[in-house]
Amino acid sequence: MINKTYADYAWEKTAALLAIDSPSGFTASVARWVKDAFEALGFTAEITTKGGVLIDLGGENPEDGLLLEAHGDTLGAMVAQIKGNGRLRLTAVGGMEPNNAEAENVRVYTRSGKTYEGTCQLCNASVHVNGDYGSAKRSYDTIEVVLDEEVASAEDTRKLGVEVGDFVCFDPRTRRTESGYLKSRFLDDKLSVGILLGFAKFLADNHVTLSRKTWVHVTVYEEVGHGGAASVPAGVTEAISVDMGCVGEGLSCTERQVSICAKDSVGPYSYEVVGRLIDAAKKTGADYAVDVYPHYSSDVDVTLRSGLDIRHGLIGAGVYASHGYERSHIDGVYNTLKVLCGYLDVE
Repeated sequence: MINKTYADYAWEKTAALLAIDSPSGFTASVARWVKDAFEALGFTAEITTKGGVLIDLGGENPEDGLLLEAHGDTLGAMVAQIKGNGRLRLTAVGGMEPNNAEAENVRVYTRSGKTYEGTCQLCNASVHVNGDYGSAKRSYDTIEVVLDEEVASAEDTRKLGVEVGDFVCFDPRTRRTESGYLKSRFLDDKLSVGILLGFAKFLADNHVTLSRKTWVHVTVYEEVGHGGAASVPAGVTEAISVDMGCVGEGLSCTERQVSICAKDSVGPYSYEVVGRLIDAAKKTGADYAVDVYPHYSSDVDVTLRSGLDIRHGLIGAGVYASHGYERSHIDGVYNTLKVLCGYLDVE
């Protein structure tokens, strides 16, 4: 049975991934890193035309293949306007809420290869000056990026090489506490990529040949809705998203558990697959919860919408404060690894 050292390895790889900025559409660096990481474990990996990473974990029975999907893209922003005072108006990439963006450190990547630091602030952000600070509505029209450069006009900012369309990436602020809690922006879904690397390392270390042909697809457009719409190998009959499990009011999952999703905003997952995921959790002693996610969709939802005749499922370590400053736990990572082993009959 897989042991907890592989959960620690998964977090080590997750932390490295979190240090690579990768909002949807700006993912080449993280894709290369993922490809190299799987290849270092001895698996064949390739960058797809769309920019994702497809990894062959081997296995028998290619007529009943399994595709495990996770995503390496994150939320972020893009420069929408260079304002007259040299500051930047943003547009969201994915579901980045302006309330969550405020007061965060950012990096602005120019097409010339230069990177500039700054801070996302409410316009007129000094409380001692702005009497309406507390009541001001936060939107992408009322927040702005203040560059940490000597700029006072749009011309000054453009002289740095900053232009409309440049990506703006938010500091993840990654931490692991002594009690095992994992805190960072963008655990959704880099934590799951780390988990799949932990699973792959377990297979490699123990020279496991899986009972069914298995691939991993690390997609790079999930946060904007079309990550899982391509690159499904021939012979795949099932796809399982390994994505964040929701934690919040009305749900039973905690950060220390693995969540098995029965239904999300798109509809129910395969009854058969959900049942076998529950059986896998019971067989391996994984601490799990079954939940219905009210405001959620996944890569495998998109895979089915693309027209493929396959079954689908969704699991993930519990994550609190999704799309904000997120929190999970090393136990949630370990329980997710257990379910993967149980589902694929890995002893």
